[in-house]
Amino acid sequence: MPRDREIKKVLWLILALNLLVAAAKLVYGHWTGALSLWADGLHSMFDGASNIIGLIGIWAAAHPPDEAHPYGHRKFESFAAFAISVFLFLACFRILENSYARLIDPNVPRVTWVSFAVMLITIGINLFVTRYEQRRSTELKSEILHADSMHTLSDVYSSLSVLIGLAAVQMGFPFLDPIMAVVIAGFIGRTGFQILFETSRVLSDASCVDPRLVREIVMQIPGVKSCHSIRTRGLENHVFVDCHIQVQSDMTAERAHTLVHEIEDLIKKEMSEVVDVVIHVEPFNVGARADEQNCKSSEAPTPRARTGKAARPSSPKS
Repeated sequence: MPRDREIKKVLWLILALNLLVAAAKLVYGHWTGALSLWADGLHSMFDGASNIIGLIGIWAAAHPPDEAHPYGHRKFESFAAFAISVFLFLACFRILENSYARLIDPNVPRVTWVSFAVMLITIGINLFVTRYEQRRSTELKSEILHADSMHTLSDVYSSLSVLIGLAAVQMGFPFLDPIMAVVIAGFIGRTGFQILFETSRVLSDASCVDPRLVREIVMQIPGVKSCHSIRTRGLENHVFVDCHIQVQSDMTAERAHTLVHEIEDLIKKEMSEVVDVVIHVEPFNVGARADEQNCKSSEAPTPRARTGKAARPSSPKS
């Protein structure tokens, strides 16, 4: 699919940049003994690992539906994003472990102008990567690109912490180096939890579209008396919709069948991210109408809900 190819191109480009940034930080951090710089390099290395996970996830998600996966393989993209959060937690643990060892056995790192130059250059690269990935994640409605951009943004914040730590060492406060490494671990852990929360919504089939929007679309079709029991699930770019409609009890099966197809076509036209619609047809009666009105009043927008056609998905993504 063109979308999958575009996502892969983005991930390959970001992978190359992340490996370049990680190599610069790890090599210079090890040479100078600056723990915060080394920790930031490890963070960047995990950025590259997340790109590889993303490539594997996109490859798996691109497979068409089959007998074992009749709804397709799109959730593999969410699993890849989930795996990125696991990598972040591992990096967080490793950094905290080394910070504790440095506090117990202090070691003053060497700080030169090259240290600051390395950090400023890598921060510039990461800012470019973050903005580029966020823009492409919005255009392609990609969960994996959004998660990866959040990962890289946390790298920017941690790099700023490293700069503060290096400046502190140069001013005669070497104990601040491992402390800033702990701050970096905090940024990494926070990003991991954000990604974990967002992917859990998809993997747990949380509602992803405001049911009122679906009802407004369905009620445009002549012959539909009411619409209720609306359910949605899926990814931003791959949504499944289920709903019940009520029609005149004397409507023929042939007409009801045609009506269902009209509704499906209109929903997919108005909401391009919808890939499948399942509609249950019921006879209309006054009692059911009252129940349907009660159902309307109890429905509320979800955190990812839209309130109109113009409200398309955006990338925060947190």
